[in-house]
Amino acid sequence: MSRSIRLDAVLVQAVIAGALSFAHLHDIAAAAGQDGWKAWAYPISVDLLLVAAWRRLRILRTTGGPTRAAWIWFTVALAASLGANVATAGLLDLNDVPAWLRITVAGWPALAFLGGTLLVHTPTERRSETPKPAAPATEPASDIAVTRDEPVPVLASETEPPPALPPVIPVPAALLAHSRKVADAHRTATGTPIDPDTLRARLGVPAPMAEAITSQLT
Repeated sequence: MSRSIRLDAVLVQAVIAGALSFAHLHDIAAAAGQDGWKAWAYPISVDLLLVAAWRRLRILRTTGGPTRAAWIWFTVALAASLGANVATAGLLDLNDVPAWLRITVAGWPALAFLGGTLLVHTPTERRSETPKPAAPATEPASDIAVTRDEPVPVLASETEPPPALPPVIPVPAALLAHSRKVADAHRTATGTPIDPDTLRARLGVPAPMAEAITSQLT
């Protein structure tokens, strides 16, 4: 409850301050010779420039851009608003306005237009969120210096290809079982294990197949 009351009080205070400032600017413009609708347009112009400069400041603070120009135009609009408030406090005779004030009020539209245009069309520099790529790690220099004139020794293992392994010949299970019976009969008859040539002659298979069967029988 207290928070809502505080917010309402701030809103009422803002409305009152804005209305008074608006009325003071209108009175100054009317006293400077800007009558009719023109006197009502001056307060709107000052307040719009003030709001535009403040919004620009917030954007530039978020993006990290330069805020000097936005501060300048915010100060100009604030000075125009405060100057009108102070001038209507009895320090200035509104029935006899000095020439410099008439010139200032007459030149305000061009100044406000210039400030608003610069605030709107000035590009905003955004911060780069992409991290810079890390520098590649350099390998430590070798302790052994190699010159161009001296050939680099090459190990034999680096030049000679590894010996090729003999291809694996698949042996059907039925043929392996029959070969085992032939080998057992040969061992019983001779007392020695059967060799690949004898097994090849008994089975009638190629030499590589006979060697593959013999290696699986041992």
